[in-house]
Amino acid sequence: MYGYEKKRINRNMTGYGKLPVPFLLFLGVLVLPALPISALTAEEIIERMEANQTQSTAIFEGRMVITDRFGDRTSTYIAHSEGEDRFLVEFTSRAEEGQRVLRRDDSLYLYYPDARETIRLQGAALRDNLLGSDISYEDMTGGRGLASDYRFNLLGEETVDGHRSYKVELNARTTSVAYPRQIYWVDREDFVLRKAEQYARSGRLLKTMHILETIRQDGYHFPSRIRVVDETRRSSGTEMIIESARLGVDLPRDIFSLDALTW
Repeated sequence: MYGYEKKRINRNMTGYGKLPVPFLLFLGVLVLPALPISALTAEEIIERMEANQTQSTAIFEGRMVITDRFGDRTSTYIAHSEGEDRFLVEFTSRAEEGQRVLRRDDSLYLYYPDARETIRLQGAALRDNLLGSDISYEDMTGGRGLASDYRFNLLGEETVDGHRSYKVELNARTTSVAYPRQIYWVDREDFVLRKAEQYARSGRLLKTMHILETIRQDGYHFPSRIRVVDETRRSSGTEMIIESARLGVDLPRDIFSLDALTW
């Protein structure tokens, strides 16, 4: 689309253990040495986990596989990100070709090429399902910086599919977040997310996320295949799969602008 050369990456297989996801959650951890549990606070664990989700710039190409009672549906995409607050997803599969989702600072926009219309999503609309998947618009492009929205509590350690992990509880500071409570399982060795659960204020489990595969690239270790299940509906799950990645690349200067959203 922009003339970038696609670079294939090898995936490091893991078992059930993202993105957020995002997508979005959807993107990696710096490889750092594990320390005794008493040496790290919950805040430090989340900070290290988030460090790899915030590459200066990145381009990801991949696919989203939605499984329901009718079978599997696949949509392909290319995603561009810059820092914590700018993220653009463009769908490239035939049925959705040209549809774009832009997160810029604290605002989220949708563009539909058939109608040549740009819509700003607000409030409850942020939680609508993306293309009928188990992933909401907010999940797909939600900002990082968890410390501004959550308080953290280290619950201990558990093993997730053979990976010794920190278990960290996240409790919302405000009512504006999608999930009042979350639990993350973060790998002790690599500080990559292995599993996550999202809860309503009532305590009801809303979504579960498992990291199925990870990759190591350019000093980062991050999820490349994430399975999300919406526990509130009859769903067989949605997988977000990264098939190629370029980190630290030059992006077009105005790629995250509203004007560029309609090209």
